[in-house]
Amino acid sequence: MVAARDYPQDAFEGWEAFERANRYWFRARERLIGWAIERYFPAARSMIEVGCGTGSVLRFLHASRPSLELSGVDASPRAIELAGERVDGVRLATGDVRALPAGHPYDIAGAFDVIEHLDDDAGALAALREAVRPGGGVILTVPQHPWLWSAYDEYARHKRRYRRRELIERVRAAGLEPERVTSFITLPLPALALSRARVRGGEGYDPVAEGSKPPPLAGLLDRLLAVEAAAIRRGVSLPAGGSLLAVARRP
Repeated sequence: MVAARDYPQDAFEGWEAFERANRYWFRARERLIGWAIERYFPAARSMIEVGCGTGSVLRFLHASRPSLELSGVDASPRAIELAGERVDGVRLATGDVRALPAGHPYDIAGAFDVIEHLDDDAGALAALREAVRPGGGVILTVPQHPWLWSAYDEYARHKRRYRRRELIERVRAAGLEPERVTSFITLPLPALALSRARVRGGEGYDPVAEGSKPPPLAGLLDRLLAVEAAAIRRGVSLPAGGSLLAVARRP
């Protein structure tokens, strides 16, 4: 899993500011995660999030699906400490994907913008598979398109951005069967590409400054991403975007 050294520790301290600056992106991701659970695993009773960071997704799920028994694990003790301050009623622990409980005790395992940090993403996917019961699921989000590589990826210590086919191949190699793979952050992709090109290889990169948008623009982005989410719910698999969502099932 992501080791503490694989993510900038100062980002945890400033995470709430980063979330506020990029709220439209976080909201888009939350919409899709919530929809994926409801659509593909409606009977799920338990879920673990690997690489939960400061608890953004766990807080959303705890509020929107209170019947779901949630657990979170992260390699950073500071991230787990901050997550504990932000969300109640969730089991939190410091650890990594290789030390998940044996015996596939979960209905769902999620890794949201995590495996791109790993040298051994294949091993992590195999461990996620082992964490869920047969018939259970794994839900992933990852950054898409290697050509979008920029100072943001360097700041976040990414190892890669994924092509759609590459992600599907790795999911299948881990013994999981993909049920849905779609891009998101699609309609804003031209603006995102321009923004990332401007900071490609730059020094002193500030992710909060890049994400901050005037309220009218942030509102427009939020509406565009809501349109995307509606299309995905209707069965559209978007072909390109800043990120990929993958929903897979353990046979």
